[in-house]
Amino acid sequence: MATFLYKLGRLSFRRRWWVALVWLALLVGVGGAAATAGTPPTDEFALPGTESQDAFDLMEEEFPQAGADNLESQVVFQAPEGERLDTPTHQETIGDVREMLVGSDLVVSVTDPFETSSVSEDASTAYLTVSYDAAWGDITHEMRQQLIDAMEAGRDAGLAVEASGEVAMEEMEMGGGEVIGIVVAAIVLVITFGSLVAAGLPLLTALVGVMIAMIGITALSSTLGLSETTGILAMMIGLAVGIDYALFIASRYRAELVEGHDREEAAGRAVGTAGSAVVFAGLTVVIALAGLAIVNVPILTKMGLAAAAAVVIAVFVALTLVPAALGMVGKRIFGRKLRAQNPETGVPLSLNKPGKDNGGTRWAKAVLKRPALVLAASVVGLGVLAIPVASIEQGLPDNGTQPEDTTLRKSYDMLSEGFGPGFNGPLMLVIDATGGADVEQVAADVTDRLGGLDGVVATAPPNVNPDGTVATVLAFPSTGPSDHATSELVEHIREDVAAQVEADTGAKVLVSGVTAAEIDFSNVMSDALVPYLTLVVGLAFVLLVLVFRSILVPLKAALGFLLSVLAALGAVVAVFQWGWAAELIGVHETGPIMSLMPIFMVGVIFGLAMDYEVFLVTRMREAHVHGEDARQSIVTGFNLNARVVTAAAVIMISVFAGFAITSAEAMVKMMGFGLATAVLLDAFVVRMTLVPAVMGLIGARAWWLPKWLDRILPNVDVEGESLERYLEANGKGRDAVTRHQEQEPARVS
Repeated sequence: MATFLYKLGRLSFRRRWWVALVWLALLVGVGGAAATAGTPPTDEFALPGTESQDAFDLMEEEFPQAGADNLESQVVFQAPEGERLDTPTHQETIGDVREMLVGSDLVVSVTDPFETSSVSEDASTAYLTVSYDAAWGDITHEMRQQLIDAMEAGRDAGLAVEASGEVAMEEMEMGGGEVIGIVVAAIVLVITFGSLVAAGLPLLTALVGVMIAMIGITALSSTLGLSETTGILAMMIGLAVGIDYALFIASRYRAELVEGHDREEAAGRAVGTAGSAVVFAGLTVVIALAGLAIVNVPILTKMGLAAAAAVVIAVFVALTLVPAALGMVGKRIFGRKLRAQNPETGVPLSLNKPGKDNGGTRWAKAVLKRPALVLAASVVGLGVLAIPVASIEQGLPDNGTQPEDTTLRKSYDMLSEGFGPGFNGPLMLVIDATGGADVEQVAADVTDRLGGLDGVVATAPPNVNPDGTVATVLAFPSTGPSDHATSELVEHIREDVAAQVEADTGAKVLVSGVTAAEIDFSNVMSDALVPYLTLVVGLAFVLLVLVFRSILVPLKAALGFLLSVLAALGAVVAVFQWGWAAELIGVHETGPIMSLMPIFMVGVIFGLAMDYEVFLVTRMREAHVHGEDARQSIVTGFNLNARVVTAAAVIMISVFAGFAITSAEAMVKMMGFGLATAVLLDAFVVRMTLVPAVMGLIGARAWWLPKWLDRILPNVDVEGESLERYLEANGKGRDAVTRHQEQEPARVS
């Protein structure tokens, strides 16, 4: 493969303007397709195979007029302290607000709280429900403004009025996290390369890849059912790996120029060696992201596949557009100070200060002096950070975790105060009596049984479908949607109450609603974690055995990953659940950790962690293959790649941290913080510290591979051994370059 990539790199360098035109044409073509694409669909929260989803499907079939995808908002009223809402004045105010809502866009019905018993016992709080003939994508600014105007009318009359639901939410803003990441990346690249032109190259090529990926998602949104949420992960991952992959190839290109190769040859060698590492690093990320499909949650599957596609595009950009861009920038790939070392060619004599070790070499030697102590300290430190994982509470964020100044949070608190916390997450029981039972009698029986449960404070009258075969009953728990007691109540109703009703009447009782769906979602995530971890780590382990031709190196890589992801997850629990330093990143309210975070972090971080493993350790193996002993090969690997890995990690951390700091969305903020922390720990504690310590302890045994396995494994040649033989056969090997340098100074065309 290295030989093929070498030829591809030279071709891309030689035909650089044609390569650039092809990518530009692709960008324009995808943009044209996106311009003619239909409206992106709304997010569908589907959980195939769960009881709550079965109930939703049955309701959609039996109550089509309800519109399962249609939106609802609750408008909550609270009287001034010491007053009641059932006075004529306040009733008139609520009626006026209701009339304003009835006349709003896409509203099909508005309940009257005094007719539906939606008034608290002390008459201090009441709520009405607004039903819209609209889905998420149909919400307009006018609809939000009409709701706000109606609320203001009630406030002007002296009542506290707040609302919940999608229409009451502010329009989602990403917060410019990608801009912060790009700015920090630019600063890091300027420091790394010492040249504005060289720094701009990875940024420009990465942006091309991300733009194609994001516009492609838009173009395919209607065809493949990709919503706006689908592209969040693709943007994060695509931008981060795009910069990293371009950075690694550009850095190797500079090193090859310093060794005395002409520019086209240096581009070919850079793509043939560093490009091979890019391919396999990209494959590990793609495996991890595409593997999210095993969870069987459609929205998570789409996010994973879209992000995997963005990584594939980033790999192709790195292998073709980057060498083409290297040809365009010419001598300016080096800064002025480095070019001054050799004004004739513009290629410096060395990238390091003469007679001095660089930072990577000094760090590697320091670790190798006390490898056992460094290993112990790293493991203990990561273990301490992982302690909070033992107390993790999983769930999905609700309005109770919104900032206190939002109408969503205020309405949540008003409902909890007036009716109890369970009114923010009622349970929907769907009674399926299609087998012949009297649905009204069964519904009455279910209502009586629910009334006798300690965890249920109230029920609503049954709603029966026109055929008289299916009914729904609302039950209001005494605890909030995210409380553990609510989960226990759902389990009790499913395992005991529903089973007894079915045994007595033959009718099925399914527990659904948003709260039950969130509980099912958490269970699905927990059940899928071990199979997913086994699949992803197993496939990547096989891939790394092929890359490194070793058993111990991939094993070390996998164990190090587990340490870093557990430590990062512990940090997430400490900040978002315990509230430690939460305000520093704008977390206003603590709560349970999103159920998808553990499996999400396992997938994304495993792929990204293997990036650094491949980039760093392949240079060690390359040095070892070319004759260096085990200890020296570690130092050589750090001498050549530590600076670049450090820059890449800082860039990736800044991209993720930018989303964590600026986004107002709880999901995006938690994802960004978790990913940034995990990359920080994995890059600097595991890959840069723990890896050289372990490899220093095991020595040459790191590259041990059973002979029988060595014979049957294909040789993917990431370190470029076959490429070196190819170059030697064509008079371009190391010896030829050395002889050329001895005869005359290198002339770089």
